[in-house]
Amino acid sequence: MVLDHLVDLFDDFTGVARIGLGLAAVGRPGYINLGRTRDLPPDRTTEAMRDRAHDLMDRAYAAGVRYFDAARSYGRAEEFLASWLPGHDRAVAGSKWGYTYTADWRVTADVHEVKDHGVAAFDRQITESRALLGDGLALYQIHSVTPDSPALTDRELHRRLAGQGAVVGLSTSGPAQADAIRAALAIEVDGHSLFRSVQATWNLLEPSAGPALAEAHAAGVAVIVKEAMANGRLADRDTTALAAALHQPWATIVLSGAATTAQLDSNLQAATVTLSDTDLEQLNTLAEPAADYWKTRSGLPWT
Repeated sequence: MVLDHLVDLFDDFTGVARIGLGLAAVGRPGYINLGRTRDLPPDRTTEAMRDRAHDLMDRAYAAGVRYFDAARSYGRAEEFLASWLPGHDRAVAGSKWGYTYTADWRVTADVHEVKDHGVAAFDRQITESRALLGDGLALYQIHSVTPDSPALTDRELHRRLAGQGAVVGLSTSGPAQADAIRAALAIEVDGHSLFRSVQATWNLLEPSAGPALAEAHAAGVAVIVKEAMANGRLADRDTTALAAALHQPWATIVLSGAATTAQLDSNLQAATVTLSDTDLEQLNTLAEPAADYWKTRSGLPWT
């Protein structure tokens, strides 16, 4: 089955291939990562951001990275990924639906993205994603599921997700990620588990989803770690932060959200870092209460 093939492929990834490249920071001019004024060109035209995204993907692919992550709400990230994919036959492309980009290519806007997990939104966005990525779309995830999302209870949506051709996954956000993950693991369509991947925030400041991610891994679900750098809050220890995520026994892929090639090079070094149990215990002391972490994150400015 195609679904099992992708999960098995992820499980075969070793070394640098366990690091993926997320395009949230370079698919649109504004985002909440810290340090963007320094990291990105002052004139963030479509062409400039496309060139930056392609440079990063070229460098990542040459180093051994194979998973590339986009979303409908990441501005033109899917477009940038689609124009880069030809000639990179070993690349695996994933995207997400559920948010619509509304900033109109502005760094600041009253509303940057609008969330909708309904059937109509899925029908529209899968058509948009397929128009750009075609059969190159290997993984399609619901974007930022929380426990109250209708995506966890809408049976018609579940049937449509199961029949759309790509591996079905979800990403989660918020202090109750664990509840959303466990609810998703229980969903079946025609006697088969619907979700074959979960992409969740886990980092040294916010590790609360760890036990639920371990359960997902034990159930045969691919686990993709996002925001391992805490949107730049862990930039001063980026290699260690990514290495800590890679050391989690349930982590299949850990995403780099690099915006520059220097950041990417530093991030990729994490694949060669060995942390002892003592190191990990000391790093665990950095954790914040989940509610505090997400309150801080929600206050980060779009720059």
